[in-house]
Amino acid sequence: MHETVIEMPNARISRLVEGREHDPFSLLGRHRTESGWVVRTLQPHAAEAFIATPAGYQAMRCVHPAGVFEWMADDVPANWRLRLSSHGHVWEIADCWAYPPCGDEQGLYLYSEGRNYAAWRMLGALPQTRQGVQGVCFRVWAPNAERVSVVGDFNRWDGRVHPMASLGASGVWELFVPELRAGSLYKFEIRNRHSGAVMVKIDPYGREFELRPSTAARVPAPGGFGWNDAGWMQARAACDWQQAPMSIYEVHAASWRRHPDGRMYTWRELGDALIPYLLEAGYTHVELLPVTEHPLDESWGYQTTGYFAPTSRHGTPDDFRTFVDRLHCAGVGVILDWVPGHFPQDDWALAHYDGSALFEHEDPKQKVHPDWGTHVFNYGRREVCSFLLSSAHYWLEEFHIDGLRVDAVASMLYLDYSRRAGEWTPNRYGGRENLEAIDFLRELNVMVHAEFSGAVTLAEESTAWPMVSRPTYVGGLGFSMKWNMGWMNDTLSYLEKDPVYRRYHHELLTFGQLYAYSENFVLPLSHDEVVHGKRSLLGKMPGDFWQQCANLRLLLAYQAGTPGKKLTFMGSEFGQGREWSEKGELDWGLLAQPAHRGIANLVRDLNRLYRERPELHQLDFQPEGFQWIDCHDADHSVIAFVRRARNGDALIVVINFTPVPQFGYRIAAPAAISWREAINTDSAHYGGSNLGNAGRLDATAEPRAGWPASLELTLPPLAALVLVPDQ
Repeated sequence: MHETVIEMPNARISRLVEGREHDPFSLLGRHRTESGWVVRTLQPHAAEAFIATPAGYQAMRCVHPAGVFEWMADDVPANWRLRLSSHGHVWEIADCWAYPPCGDEQGLYLYSEGRNYAAWRMLGALPQTRQGVQGVCFRVWAPNAERVSVVGDFNRWDGRVHPMASLGASGVWELFVPELRAGSLYKFEIRNRHSGAVMVKIDPYGREFELRPSTAARVPAPGGFGWNDAGWMQARAACDWQQAPMSIYEVHAASWRRHPDGRMYTWRELGDALIPYLLEAGYTHVELLPVTEHPLDESWGYQTTGYFAPTSRHGTPDDFRTFVDRLHCAGVGVILDWVPGHFPQDDWALAHYDGSALFEHEDPKQKVHPDWGTHVFNYGRREVCSFLLSSAHYWLEEFHIDGLRVDAVASMLYLDYSRRAGEWTPNRYGGRENLEAIDFLRELNVMVHAEFSGAVTLAEESTAWPMVSRPTYVGGLGFSMKWNMGWMNDTLSYLEKDPVYRRYHHELLTFGQLYAYSENFVLPLSHDEVVHGKRSLLGKMPGDFWQQCANLRLLLAYQAGTPGKKLTFMGSEFGQGREWSEKGELDWGLLAQPAHRGIANLVRDLNRLYRERPELHQLDFQPEGFQWIDCHDADHSVIAFVRRARNGDALIVVINFTPVPQFGYRIAAPAAISWREAINTDSAHYGGSNLGNAGRLDATAEPRAGWPASLELTLPPLAALVLVPDQ
C-alpha cells in the first residue's frame, strides 16, 4: 500500500500507456491524496470501468483514453473488484492493481549471490493466495528490461494489460494476477531499456509447456502429488551405492516404443510397458535421455528450453511423477540426463533473454559452442548459477529423481574445447580451464550430496581431468561417478577388428586397468555409440551374422565382468541391427528370432548374476576387487581375471576373443575347489554353439603363476565364461 500523496503527471501516464513504466504500482492501485483515497486501474480493453462498493458498482472516471481509470473516496477496501464493459460486452475481474508486489528479499539476495538452490519456489508462475484471493504470482529475471509484461490467453496476449513491477537491483519483476486459472497459457513480453526492442519470451522457470511447435508455458496447478515411494526413498538414503549393483538401461522415451500410427507413448503407457521389461531384464536403474522440454525431436532433448518442465510430448508433470513413482515402487531407480552446458539459440527462448547476453556470454569467443551451434551458459553470472542449481534441485525434489547424468562436462571445463588457437579467451591466469564452470560443478555436487541422501551425479567427461569423482574437499569436482570413455573407446576399437588381428592390439584390453581405480567409473555403451554412421553395437562386430552375435554376447559379458557400474543403451540388449533413430521405435520384432532372443536371455542372466554376486559389484571402485590371472596371452587373444567381494569370495572370468575353440586351456585359479559355469555366452540358450565344460570343473592343487591351483578349460569360440565356486 502506498500512503504518500501521489500526483499523476502526464509524462508518467504516457510512459505507462506506452509500455515503458518499470513501476506501475506507483501510479496504479490504491493511493492516499489530500482529499482522501484514489484507486487507479489500467484496463486497455475496456471502454468503461466500475468499481464494487458497499453501495454497488460505481463508475470510474477515465483519465486516459488508453484505458486508465480512477475512482476517489474517503475509504477504499484493501482489494476490490471491477466490472468492465466494451461494445456491449460486460465482464468482471478482481483487479491485479489491488495486490502490490511482495518479493522475498532474502531469496532475491541469495539468487543474486548464486546460492538460491530453490529459486523455482520464487520465480516463474506461482499459484498463491493473497488477501484471501487465489491467483498466480509471476516473477521473472530480466535486469536489462525497461518494462516486462506477462501476456497470455487470459489477456489476449496484449502486453499493455499486465505490466509487471521491477523489484529493484535484483533485476526481478513481479505481478500477482488474481483469479487466474491453472492451465492458462503465458509468456513474458520484454522491452529492452537500451534498444527499445520488444521480445516475447518463454518463462525460464516454466513448469509445463504446450506441445511443440507451440512454446507457451502453462500455469501449474496448486497442490501436491501423492507419492507412494517412501520405502524406496528411505532405502536409497541408507544405501552405500558404491558397493551396490548398478546396471543402467539408457532410454529415449520417445522412441523406445511407439503406437502403430507413430504416436509417442504417454508416461503412463510407457510405464505399463517399460517397468515389466526392466524387471524381466534385471536392470537396477533406468537413465532417461533429457526429458526437459525441448522444441526439436532430433535433438533428443539435448537442446533444452524448459529446464523445469518435463516435455509435454508424454503428458503432464504429474504423469511423469506417476511414472517415477511406479518405477520406485517396482524397485528401479531413475537417472535423468541433464544439460547445464549449453542451450539453443531460439529467439523465443533463453537466448538474448532481455535483449542482452543474459544467460550466455557477451564475448563472441565464449558465447557459442562450435560443435552444436548453441549458446554456452555464463557461469560467472551468479544468477545463472542459481538458475541451473535450482533446476537440478527441482528435479531431485519435485520428481524424486535418483541421479543426474551431467552432459558434456568436458565442454564445460575447457575454454578451448573444440576451438582453435585464437578462437578462445583465456582465464584470468592465462589458462584454458573454465574456472567459473569448475566452481559451478563443485557447488552442484556439494548441493546434491548434502540435500538429497543417496542421490548420485554422473559426469560424461572424456578427458584426463583429474579427480572428477573425488570429493571437493580434496580438490575434486565432487561427482559420484564418471563415464569411462577410455574403456568404451578401447573396447569397441578392439572388438571391431577382425579376430585375426586382435593379437596385435591386446593392450586395448589391458591398458584400462592402469587407471581403473583413479575414478569411480561407469562403463558406458551409450546412445552416442550407435548413431551418426557409427552403426549399432551388433553392426560394429566383424564376421558373419553368427560371429557378430557371438562378439556382441562376448562384449556384454566383458562389460558385466569388468569393474565399474554398467550402462547399456536400449536396443543393444537384444542386438538391434540398424542404427538407432529417434523417428521410430526399436525393432522389437527381432525378439522373435532365436539369435536376438538369445542375446536378450544373456543380458537377463548377466544382470541377475551381477546383482546376486557381491564379487561383481561390491568393490567396483577398489583395486582389491580385481586381479589378473593372465593378461599376457595375446597369441590366443584370451584374458582371465578374478573378481572379489569384500569378504574375499572370488569368481573367475575367462574370455576367448577368437572364433577358434581352445581345448585343454589351463589357467591359474584362486583355490583347488569345484567351479561352476554360471555364464557361458556360447550356450545354445543364448544362440551359441553350446561348447563348454558341462557346467562344472574341478581345479587341482597344481600351482600356476603364483596361484595355489589351476583349471583346465574348454574355451568356446568368441565367448566368455564366468566361473563361480560350486557350493
